[in-house]
Amino acid sequence: MTKPIVLIDCVGLTPAHLGSDTPNLSRLASDGFSAPMTGVVPAVTTTAQTSLLTGKLPQEHGIVANGWYFRELGEVWLWRQSQKLVQAPSCWEIARKSKPDLKVLKHFWWYAMNTDVTATVTPRPVYFQNGAKAPDFYAWPPELKQTLSAKHGEFPLFQFWGPTAAIGSTRWIAETFATAFDAVKPDLAMCYLPHLDYDLQRFGPTGPHLSQNLRDLDAAAGIVIDAAKARGATVVVVSEYGIEKTDRAVFINRALRTAGLLAVTTNAAGELLDPGASRAFAVCDHQLAHVYCRDQQATAEAAAIIADLDGVARVYAGRERAEIGLDHPRSGELVALSDRGTWFAYDYWLDDALKPDFAQCVEIHKKPGYDPRELFFEPNGGKFRAAKALLKKKLGFRYLMDAVPLDTSLVKGSHGRPPARPEDGPVLICSDKDWAKPQWSMLDVCPQVVKSLIG
Repeated sequence: MTKPIVLIDCVGLTPAHLGSDTPNLSRLASDGFSAPMTGVVPAVTTTAQTSLLTGKLPQEHGIVANGWYFRELGEVWLWRQSQKLVQAPSCWEIARKSKPDLKVLKHFWWYAMNTDVTATVTPRPVYFQNGAKAPDFYAWPPELKQTLSAKHGEFPLFQFWGPTAAIGSTRWIAETFATAFDAVKPDLAMCYLPHLDYDLQRFGPTGPHLSQNLRDLDAAAGIVIDAAKARGATVVVVSEYGIEKTDRAVFINRALRTAGLLAVTTNAAGELLDPGASRAFAVCDHQLAHVYCRDQQATAEAAAIIADLDGVARVYAGRERAEIGLDHPRSGELVALSDRGTWFAYDYWLDDALKPDFAQCVEIHKKPGYDPRELFFEPNGGKFRAAKALLKKKLGFRYLMDAVPLDTSLVKGSHGRPPARPEDGPVLICSDKDWAKPQWSMLDVCPQVVKSLIG
């Protein structure tokens, strides 16, 4: 009989982090092994997780970033949840050819909806008709949600993302894992622990904040590791990327708009990106941007403009995108990679007075690009505006939670590029020494999981 596998994703963890601040993770590495792991481009959550689970690059599995331009809809969507978006078989799909009854638990791993796993748990806020939002999570089967809620209480959604993101959400995920595992009894279980991502993007990869953040993450990881070992599982810890220090943003969409390539439409909510009317625009995701162009002329013009921007390392056009595994129909006609120390801001308006009403909100579904400023309160009055909005919410009025800053200089860490050194990139730690080798690739994880699951 094969042992179950527990795959723990400690986001932002690197080989350099293992040490006195990570006793649980370091003990796992000492009893088994640890190795640096080469990642994929872009080094972002949904792309990395999908590559880990399929053993393929985004040119094959189709998850080219945390979001992209859906040409059929004429809309930009980030953070979609359907596993149907993944265009390559996952490790459990492959293993089920030999073991059809294989049971799988996704505990906060991505693409948790419309999934073929046995059980899944994922954040899922309640969006009320009056505009209010409340914490909640989705689980399948439904009785799993009842079990988790009864034993562990409400999922702390507002500590999962936004200015109040903190260890509470990661601890809740860790504490509920064993309960979910016992309910499902999976052969393969995946658990996502995001805590290290927050302050390292806020304040950078080094500094006085790092030690406590590592200790907090390690404590949460220790809960999952102990639960997995107690249930006889092989424990595998992976990460998606390391965080690198940044000191400035590149406003790629503003450059395209100034050149007359990007179009907006205006209504009572402010200026809104008009993808269908634009000749070229960028969907920015940390240190990578997909640039969607209407035709060859627009592609050539946009490529010249972006290549000339300070803070852009390279622009990949057409077949060149294959060099980084991004020659896929969902990718932009151009793919831009930022220089070290920089990241791409999605902002497309040229006058802050005309910004859209969601610009200073935590609004991951309306912004046509990732916005790390959502991790901060606006220094001049952001917390007061948040408190005022919460009062309106409690009184039953509509409210605008516009507490997020526009200042990009607050962001001190980012990711998306390959790391400068292996010790600053992803890591793999495993309790089973039979998995040991000096260097891992993200693409190696899927075949190794399959091999272990089918014996």
